Amino acid sequence: MFDIRPVAYVIGLLVTALGVCMLLPMLVDLAEGRGEWHVFLESSLLTILTGGMIALACANRVQEGLSIQQTFLLTTGVWVALPVFGALPFVLGETDASYTDAFFEAMSGMTTTGSTVFSGLDTLPKGLLLWRGLLQWLGGVGIIVVAMVFLPELKVGGMQIFRSEAFETMGKILPRATQISSSISTIYISLTLACTVCYIFTGMGAFDATVHAMTTVSTGGFANYDASFGAFSGSAEYVASVFMVLAALPFVRYVQMLNGSQTALFRDSQVRAFLGTIFFLVGVTAVTLMWIFPHHPEQAFREGLFNITSIISGTGYASVDYMAWGPFLIALFFFIGLIGGCAGSTACSVKIFRYQLLFASIKVQLRRIRSPNGVFVPRYDGRPVGHDVLSSVMSFFVFFVVSLGLLSVVLGMMGLDFITSVSAAATALGNIGPGLGDQIGPAGNFAGLSDGAKWVLSFAMLLGRLELLAVYALFTVRFWRG
Repeated sequence: MFDIRPVAYVIGLLVTALGVCMLLPMLVDLAEGRGEWHVFLESSLLTILTGGMIALACANRVQEGLSIQQTFLLTTGVWVALPVFGALPFVLGETDASYTDAFFEAMSGMTTTGSTVFSGLDTLPKGLLLWRGLLQWLGGVGIIVVAMVFLPELKVGGMQIFRSEAFETMGKILPRATQISSSISTIYISLTLACTVCYIFTGMGAFDATVHAMTTVSTGGFANYDASFGAFSGSAEYVASVFMVLAALPFVRYVQMLNGSQTALFRDSQVRAFLGTIFFLVGVTAVTLMWIFPHHPEQAFREGLFNITSIISGTGYASVDYMAWGPFLIALFFFIGLIGGCAGSTACSVKIFRYQLLFASIKVQLRRIRSPNGVFVPRYDGRPVGHDVLSSVMSFFVFFVVSLGLLSVVLGMMGLDFITSVSAAATALGNIGPGLGDQIGPAGNFAGLSDGAKWVLSFAMLLGRLELLAVYALFTVRFWRG
């Protein structure tokens, strides 16, 4: 019989931890003197009490190992429960948001999507701005652990190809998650601190530098200003570009480098492919900007580097309104958002390794057509790829395309025009941030959408962040029958 108590115990502990984190923005609001500190105190108490009671009620069923069924439920349950409580400060705070808007913002934060329904960010209390940054920062480190521990175990989307690199976890999911979280958290915190210091050196204030470092390293993209990263320019854009790239690389390679394997990062074929893709796209964008407008070469390179890196990594910052860059670059930005970063990073979307496996499979099929009697095996990073991995990757692509189509149709039925519905579905499913068009483009936000559309997009963010299949499995009869 399926026992939900071990799952509820872990979720209860994490909800309690989220409540404790609410005390930090409370202290910031106290220091600022805006009188909003009580919002975080109330939210914190409610969250801690609820999470604590759930954990205590289920503590007698704590176990080291989790079944596959429990693991699927835990993976999705965490990403649903935390936004439910993470939305409380937005409902009770100065934003005076409806619960729909608050949940959308919290889900966007926890999934590091970066789409927002709030305007007037420049005047919001610092506590709420810090809370937005904290949600993304916690979601960023959380998804790395999920990508390195849970998804390889669940054989979702071809992630099992990284199982040996993310430590063997079969039957030991909770202890291994703790061990890996410790190693990853050290690197994650170090990158955040380094990014903060670099931002301060570019002229940012300490508060802006801290919040933007959190949303940069998490590749989340929440900013403290309605103009997003357009409030800054010059050297800050270069710093952001560097740290967005670093955050989009596989964190397991950083662990290996700290353990003495200095060349582990650049031996990874997905790292080389990702960096090569960025280099090519930045070159194309910079040349196009100099040709069309024309831009100064340094400005064209800086704006191209920042915005390409932001979209391909799924961060979602915007330093300019690239909707004014013409149809070619608008179309380019739409499709590069569907590429994504490396597996085991804070980046989102399809991920570069899946495209590598897809192209390897296509190459083998073409060779088989030319030489029907030959024996050809797809290879990734010099290793043969098993049929189960390829099947999982192909299933992911099919589910991604079908989900994108269905979500676009549903949003269209809610009254959104074609560009808005398709780009909203893509940006939510890929956890990218801004969409296309005047309403949800880089110069707009999602506030004008209907409540129904916001709930649909919140579900799409969850789907995309957990690689689709981990969520879809919960809707099958076979899953609940065990």
